[in-house]
Amino acid sequence: MPEPAITFSRVGRRFGTIQAVQDLDLSIHAGAVAVLLGPNGAGKTTTVRLATGALQADQGTIKILGMDPRVDGNAIRRISGVVPPKAAFYDRLSGRENLRFAAELWELGDAAPIDEAADRFGIGHALEQEVGGYSTGMRTRLALARAILHDPTILLLDEPTAGLDPESARAVLDLIRDMAGQGRTIVMCTHLLHEAEGIADQVVLMNEGHAWVAGHPDRLAEQYWRDNRVYFDAQDRAVLQELSDLAGVESAVFNGFVTVELDSLDRLPDIVAHLVAQGARLTRVEPVQPTLEQLYFEMQRHRRREVPA
Repeated sequence: MPEPAITFSRVGRRFGTIQAVQDLDLSIHAGAVAVLLGPNGAGKTTTVRLATGALQADQGTIKILGMDPRVDGNAIRRISGVVPPKAAFYDRLSGRENLRFAAELWELGDAAPIDEAADRFGIGHALEQEVGGYSTGMRTRLALARAILHDPTILLLDEPTAGLDPESARAVLDLIRDMAGQGRTIVMCTHLLHEAEGIADQVVLMNEGHAWVAGHPDRLAEQYWRDNRVYFDAQDRAVLQELSDLAGVESAVFNGFVTVELDSLDRLPDIVAHLVAQGARLTRVEPVQPTLEQLYFEMQRHRRREVPA
């Protein structure tokens, strides 16, 4: 297991009377795609800002690749690409001038890949236009291009696809996959759970400033998903009629293929072996797997039962 790239240990941050983050414990390993999920006010954006040193923690310890944001904030920001929910630009400057300004801050000089970054997010055609005339989606794409100019090791994305058309949103997800494949660490806050489907190595369920649940989606499904349905199909479906009479089968719904409810998935090997022994040529044996959205709500319900209001 690689060493954690980002760790939070009992971190707290208050805004006046509002406790935005409280006793937050979090560990994100290098090269992982971590998706922070949770309702508005859960502490996701505050967590991202604490990681870069843009906010200082009131208590606890934060380490980013072994560095402390309170001491090494500038060094951390040099290896981080950040896309905030509402990116700020100089509206009277063109897109190219905004990117050139960012490149100068990173001391990239003439080697700055401005055109490449802009083209990656479909904004190259508008680089000579003033940013004040950009649509919301164009501004988001420009923010993404700016975030990757300096080839960051860590990418922090807060609602990165908000306001984007489907093609641009897909480009963002492709970027996440590409950078994770290169060993980058990605942290993404999102409300669009279907977009995190298939790219998240780690799901972090946040609420009330805490990381309630964290882990790989498959591990979380094993822990929280209690749906024992299995889909069956066969070349000769007549042999599936006896499923209703087998031990452990609580119900069987026939609608073309068969949806079987078991008292335990441990019954599945014996059921398959029995059908095969009866001459069935099975074409489908598929336990129902939750979508990330289903798993999210199931984790919420489970956690609220554990911690009553």
